[in-house]
Amino acid sequence: MATDRPKPRLAAGWVWLGWLLVVGLAVAAGVPEWGARKSSPLDTPPDKLKPGEWIWFDSPIQGPLAVIVSLTEQRAYVYRNGVLIAVSTISSGRPGYETPTGVFTILQKDRNHRSNKYQDAPMPYQQRLTWDGIALHAGGLPGYPESHGCVHLPTEFARRLFGITELGMTVVVSRAGSAPVSVVHPRAISPIDPQSGSVREAPPLAQDESFRWHPEDAPDGPVSLVMSLADRSLVVYRNGVEIGQSRIVVNRPQPGTHAYIVTQDDEQTTSPGEHRPRWITIGMPGSAEGAGQAVPTDMQGAVTVPEAFLDLLRPLLKPGVVLLVTDAPILPGSSGTPVEVLDAEPPPSP
Repeated sequence: MATDRPKPRLAAGWVWLGWLLVVGLAVAAGVPEWGARKSSPLDTPPDKLKPGEWIWFDSPIQGPLAVIVSLTEQRAYVYRNGVLIAVSTISSGRPGYETPTGVFTILQKDRNHRSNKYQDAPMPYQQRLTWDGIALHAGGLPGYPESHGCVHLPTEFARRLFGITELGMTVVVSRAGSAPVSVVHPRAISPIDPQSGSVREAPPLAQDESFRWHPEDAPDGPVSLVMSLADRSLVVYRNGVEIGQSRIVVNRPQPGTHAYIVTQDDEQTTSPGEHRPRWITIGMPGSAEGAGQAVPTDMQGAVTVPEAFLDLLRPLLKPGVVLLVTDAPILPGSSGTPVEVLDAEPPPSP
């Protein structure tokens, strides 16, 4: 009499082991990825970013780039034309292999670099700062300094940064006690000269001063604007240099961070022959609402800017100019409101 025999089956343990071997071989053949794959919302305070997290604003801002690496905060800040467009958690050199501070330039770029010192270890999107081995590149991000001196970045952040930088670009590496506070704890506008990396903070407006205007400091180049509702200030950058600053009156506060760009079409005013720029909304990480739509007329009255300052500024508001509006303080020494947007505080000690 025939009996049913069970069909042979692989033990669950062997199946699991086989899967691990396949995954292990795939990782060994490729390059690991570190950190988050997508940007955190733009309104995420940098001191709330977890290890491996980052923020990237895909803005149409044009102009010179500069990077500030704060070893104290374990974060990197990227500025385009004086405006903060990205921030990331990092991991710098551990004790005995400390990352040097100072002003550096990018000497070499290698998308698929491997270490000559450390057993052919992968260093994707390497951007060399010194010829003796210090570089920016994708790497481990445990939340504290643990590298051999390089600055580790999340892989996707490193890829994006690699794609926009050029040889000779300025990178400032700072630490508390060896650099001004504005460079150790950067804000939404750049405190450094993008060419030399030297600290270049404009003095605050005097008590009796409603605005200042010095276009001769940067005679040409792309223009970008940053408005802080907390500081009641509007700052104008051209080619990475501040050329103007004005006090503003906030009629209707708008929480969060928002961005707008001047389009090709002008908006006709009531005065014959006078044209004002037409603004549309830019989508940002975590907030794509209204992207591509014209700014409503009632919103344009949310802030009042001195008319004399606007008369000087309007000729510069050509298509492509970007305005970043934030409810965070941007000026050195300002306290602003309790809301912190793209502002920074030191992380707790590991």
